[in-house]
Formats: sequence, C-alpha cells, structure tokens
Amino acid sequence: MKLFKSLILTLLLFSIVSIFSKETLAQSNQDALRQYNQERIDYNKSGMLILGSWAVGNIATGAVMAGRTSGETRAFHQMNMYWNSVNLLIAGFGYFSAMKEESKSDLWETFSAQNSIEKILLLNAGLDLAYVASGFWLNERGRRLDDGQFQGFGKSIMLQGAFLMSFDLIKYFVHRKHSGNLAKIVDQVSLSGNGVSFRWEF
Repeated sequence: MKLFKSLILTLLLFSIVSIFSKETLAQSNQDALRQYNQERIDYNKSGMLILGSWAVGNIATGAVMAGRTSGETRAFHQMNMYWNSVNLLIAGFGYFSAMKEESKSDLWETFSAQNSIEKILLLNAGLDLAYVASGFWLNERGRRLDDGQFQGFGKSIMLQGAFLMSFDLIKYFVHRKHSGNLAKIVDQVSLSGNGVSFRWEF
C-alpha cells in the first residue's frame, strides 16, 4: 500500500513538473518570437529612415541647384526633387506603419511576415531595374533629339533607380540573414497533428 502511494505521489509530482516545464518553455519561445519580430520591425524602421534621409537630401539639393542651373543640369535636379517627394511620402508611411506594427508571438504569423517582406523587396528590386532602364531610354532619346530636359530627367531616373535597387537588395539580404535566427527558434518547436507544441532537449 505504501509503495502504491509512493508511486502515485511520484507520478503526480512528475506530471506537475512536466506541465510547469512545458509552460515555461512555451513562454520562452513566445518571447523569442516577439524579439525576432521586433528586430524585423526595427530593420524596417531603420530602412525607412535611410530612405527618408536620402529623399530630404535630394529635395534640398535639388531645390537649391535647380534655381542656379539651366538646361540638362536643371532638369536633373528638378526630377530629383519630384522623385524624392514620392520617396519621402513612402518613407513616412512605411516608418509610421512599422511603429504601429505589433511584435507578435505567433509562429505562422512570423513566417508570413518574414516571407512577405522578402518577396516585396525582391519585387521592388525588379521595379528599380525597370526604372534604371527607362531612365537610360529617356536619356538616349534626349541625346538623339538634342533635348537637354529629356537627358536630365533620364540621368536622374537612372540615379534614383540605381539607389533604390541597391537599397532594396541590401535590405533583402539583411532580412534574409535575419531569417536564419528563426531556424533556431523553430528547432525548439515540433509540429504534431494537434497543432504546435514545444520540445525541450536535455
């Protein structure tokens, strides 16, 4: 009888410890996912600050130089102002959107957000290449027509497209490298038919 009671107490104690360990591990992984998502959000905020700084610099320089130059050079600085007015709006919207984004602890939402930002950046890089190509075409057309405005606009678009392509590709590789940290979190997660459970390895 005493042996039976001891066995029951041992099993009960083991169950309590097991439940406590699982809850602790689950909380630990949720904290890790929140931190991971916060880092992704911070990368996006930093990127928008860089884009915004580039835009402000181009607008300020363009405003000064457009009034002091003429012809092709004036057109170059004018297009820099026009283009970066849009960049500034995008940077502002992106930054405030990142500020409002919640750092979540859900695994599938984390995967979705990570895949989404990587796909968007690659798509943007493709569009940036198209900008460079269109700027090159416009510059060549201006050269054939001896149109300084076309040439200035074309050179500006090539510059802005090249910057954006570099910007988006660098951001892509930063996020891609960051995604490697997610694998370390996933290593502690096991998938079962009942959903997601956390695995602790001793």
